[in-house]
Parts: sequence; structure tokens; C-alpha cells
Amino acid sequence: MLADVLPYLRCPVCHGPFGADDAGRTLRCAARHSFDVARHGQVDLLTGRVPHTGDTAQMIAARDEFLRAGHFAAITSGLVRAATARPHPTGPTAGAAPLVVDAGAGTGFHLAAVLDALPDGVGLALDISKAAVRRAARAHPAAAAVRCDTWRRLPVADGCADLLLNVFAPRNGAEFARVLRPGGTLIVVTPLPEHLGELVRALGLLGVDPAKEDRLAATLDRHFAEVSRRTVGDRLTLSHRDADAVVQMGPSAWHTAPAVAAALPDPVEVTVAVRLTTYRLR
Repeated sequence: MLADVLPYLRCPVCHGPFGADDAGRTLRCAARHSFDVARHGQVDLLTGRVPHTGDTAQMIAARDEFLRAGHFAAITSGLVRAATARPHPTGPTAGAAPLVVDAGAGTGFHLAAVLDALPDGVGLALDISKAAVRRAARAHPAAAAVRCDTWRRLPVADGCADLLLNVFAPRNGAEFARVLRPGGTLIVVTPLPEHLGELVRALGLLGVDPAKEDRLAATLDRHFAEVSRRTVGDRLTLSHRDADAVVQMGPSAWHTAPAVAAALPDPVEVTVAVRLTTYRLR
């Protein structure tokens, strides 16, 4: 719920803390910058010119359908194992409800799974897509959703997050380091070259950039030390509907027609292959 994460939110204009009006429908800082809370509980803290608007409603709907069907269960399980294996908090924040931030949360599906495994935790889903934050606001009773650009300064207080998730999403290393508390954990999921390779080759989809690992290192190495990494893999048997959903939920949706999977065998065998890496602050 938004009230649970309100102490951790910051005004995107002046970076001051927020209060809420009596009805809980408006967030307002001491400088009187105000932001309305939407019907489902999400709040839009995006300011200024927006160079991109994120995933469309159709992309988010496809992602919701695909994830709810359990096709990426191996990835979700890997995230949950890494989240629950992290060190327990020490120092001033020990005993407080852990804050889990998901940067580029999409529908909030993975965040909800992690919160299920951390029953005392509260979650904050961040995404630039309006459709995403609408769904993420309802993903879990202990989660709130905020629209923002994760390439910019995050509307989150310094040193407040115990755990930060980043699943197939942009990585802002400096901001991740700023919002994580000392001893906090960052978990990053990135696709390997063979991820969904059967669909990439058959349909001419966007593949994984060979320089992706180098870019990841350049983004994070200044701020984080790698603790562990593991490969998560699975083999899926997808119907045409499922194959179309996985195509339409990702970046290939921008240049691929719907129902493109009709050219494939039904069902089609597809590889899941990702790297799950855990980091700590340097």
C-alpha cells in the first residue's frame, strides 16, 4: 500500500519528503509540489519532458498473461531464492520491515513473488509505463507503484532499500547505489544469447547484444561488488498464443506484427536462459 512506502518516497522536483492529505489522494512536499494518487493507488512522479513512455497497454497485457501462465517460473524461483538468501539487516534498520524496490517492475509479478517470501516486507514498483504501474499497484497487498523514469534520479530516499530487483530492465548504477542502504543487495536478471533463441532465429526478432555484459559491468562495477552469479535455464513448450505473448511483451513488439507465431510449429519448443547476479554495495 502507498501509505507503507510513503516515508521512503521523495518529491521529484525538490527531493523533499512527502506527506499525504487526509483522504490520502494527494502527495504534497513542504515546498507544496503536489501529485495526485490514482484510483488503484499508483502515483505518477514523472516530471518534465518524457523522451519515451515505456511499454504499451498491449505489451503489458501480453506480459501479464505470459507470466501468470508460469512460463518464467524458473526465473521467478531464482529471484526468490536469491532474495531470501541475502544477509539479514544489521545496524539502525535491523528489525524494520525490509523495503524491496523493483526498478523497471512491469506488472509487479516478480516483486509480488519476492514479497510472498518476505512476509514482513513492503514493496515499491517503479516503471515509466502507465499501463505497468496500474497493474503493479494491484500486484500485492504490501506493494505500491510509482511512475518514474529509472534513467533519472529515482523519487526514493537515500539509503532506504534493503533489496533492489532489476529484471530485464534498464540499470542506473549510481541511483541503485544511492537508494540502497549499507549492506543492501542488488539482484539483476539479464538474458543470455540463447534466451528464446528458437523464436529469435525463426521470426527475426531482436537478439541479445554481445556487448551486453560489458555494458552491465560498466554500469555497476563502480558502485557494486559481485557476490554471486548463476545461470537459470528451462525448456518451454509454447502454444502459438503463448509464443505470440512472449514476442509481444518485449522490445520486438515494436516492429513485429501480432500472431506472428502462426509460421511456427504448434507447439514450439523454446529455451529460457538468463543470468541472475547478486551484488552488494562497495
